[in-house]
Amino acid sequence: MKEIDFKKICDNLIDAIYVTDAEGNTIYVNDAYLKLGDLRREELMGMNVFNPDQTKQVYTGGVLPDVLKSGRRCEKVGTLKRTNTKVHITGIPIFDENGEIQYAVATEKDVARLEELKDHLAELRKENTQGAAELAYLRDRQIYDIDVVMESACMQEAFAVARSVAKTDVTVLITGESGTGKEIIADAIYMASERNGKPFIKLNCSAIPANLLESELFGYEEGSFTGARKGGKAGLFEIASGGVVLLDEVGDMPMDLQVKLLRVLQSREVTRVGGKDPIPLDIRLIASTNKNLKVGIERGTFREDLYYRLNVVPIDLKPLKERQADIEPLVETFLKKYNTRYNKNLIMTRLAMAMMMEYSWPGNIRELKNVIERMVVINFTGVIDGDVVARVLGLPAAKVQSTNSRHGTLKAATESLERQMIESALERCGSKRKAAKALGVDHSTLVKKCQRLGI
Repeated sequence: MKEIDFKKICDNLIDAIYVTDAEGNTIYVNDAYLKLGDLRREELMGMNVFNPDQTKQVYTGGVLPDVLKSGRRCEKVGTLKRTNTKVHITGIPIFDENGEIQYAVATEKDVARLEELKDHLAELRKENTQGAAELAYLRDRQIYDIDVVMESACMQEAFAVARSVAKTDVTVLITGESGTGKEIIADAIYMASERNGKPFIKLNCSAIPANLLESELFGYEEGSFTGARKGGKAGLFEIASGGVVLLDEVGDMPMDLQVKLLRVLQSREVTRVGGKDPIPLDIRLIASTNKNLKVGIERGTFREDLYYRLNVVPIDLKPLKERQADIEPLVETFLKKYNTRYNKNLIMTRLAMAMMMEYSWPGNIRELKNVIERMVVINFTGVIDGDVVARVLGLPAAKVQSTNSRHGTLKAATESLERQMIESALERCGSKRKAAKALGVDHSTLVKKCQRLGI
């Protein structure tokens, strides 16, 4: 088998790539990085990313020192100095067979497109004063890939609160059912804050075993427990210094760790597991949960003092069934997204949209998003109609007729009846020619109707 030329591959990628060894010495940059920063390879080879005297002439906001220190993925927004190009940087560690860091790799993307988005939003603001507040907010934030829909009054209120607290370091508690958009609110606060570009660490408290959660949050010293890494390990609070920590599902945090989290919030210091010396912290904390923490307090599963520390500014997100005004624009947003992704051009009938509006959406936005993707993937007719919605959502056929009688137009009702009669005739007769005869129409007419109705 012919050996793969990875250097040639990397030099032809659009994204910029920067690689160091375990000591932080630069060992490779691809052509895209040189072009993006107007640099020469000989300027960078051997440069150590831990040496600010060397790096300050090349870039600001590098992630590789954090990656090498923590052994974890890290993201930031930085700037290539010579071209003044703002870049979104993602850094990852690469380990050897012994579990030691061998390389650190950063990929960088030009975010100049965000400036174009700002200009576009500014133009929209002039043309449409009704959405001026929302457009200003979106312009001031640097949006990456967030699907923001806030037509309903309750979502507009939630984003207004997020906007007002973004420039402060106040602790925010975001509550709501799973899938209502809690992480989107947290992302919006981070992106509009002065800490944008600094680390943004997200941790799901329910996804990590209780015996590992403490070392993940607070870090540990060498020899503090069996299997501890040589030299110890920084916790997420340390890694996020200068940035933001999102504790998702904080209601699932064990009681003993709640005490330690409370101490961190009070003292702004953290002590590693097995350590003695406190480490000063400069972080902003956002917490989110799908649980009722007041009920947790009554049941003795959540500390009341921690609740009041977290609940400085509460943002409660209503379930999607209570945000009717958001459903149609969300459907349109996701339909456009997945049409583009799967190279399709599907449209949704009024009856189908009415059924989507009437559905209770127990999984909220997450369920709606997945449902739209499923409809796009499995649909080959070009139309998402009431039958498709009923099939994907597991609704009875009678639901289509019920919704149609309330919302359907005469044209939609006629199409529905035609579909039923044609499908019934095809099932009875076994061929289009025989079915056309049974229905009293020409064969060519039936073929055209089948094409139009997607049968």
